[in-house]
Amino acid sequence: MLWQKNLIHKMLSRKDCGKILSMKDTMGFLGICRRAGKLACGHDAVKETIIKSTAQLVFLASDASDRIYREMCHACTYEGKNILVLRTPYTMADFAAGIGKKSGVFSVTDSGFATKLQQKFGEELDDN
Repeated sequence: MLWQKNLIHKMLSRKDCGKILSMKDTMGFLGICRRAGKLACGHDAVKETIIKSTAQLVFLASDASDRIYREMCHACTYEGKNILVLRTPYTMADFAAGIGKKSGVFSVTDSGFATKLQQKFGEELDDN
């Protein structure tokens, strides 16, 4: 999938996200991704998927540091990479309770799962 912009950033508020999807639905879907082996959790694992160009989508917890956010944004645009970066309204504690991994940054390595998550988060991407 080609995007007109190099990188798309979107901050979702809890109010907006509540209209689009429920937390239980999101965590359930992320649990499926994790069990399928298509979810990388943690800074080093996510950076590895970005470097190997297997990451399709990178998302961060709302309480992840700004330094991590900037680092992931830079890594996702380095050398012409076009990887979507989202900062979700969920905290690290929410992710720990929902999928069993306390982390601030995650990446999805399967294009089908990434597309579905983008749809769940209400992202509309251009096909050009």
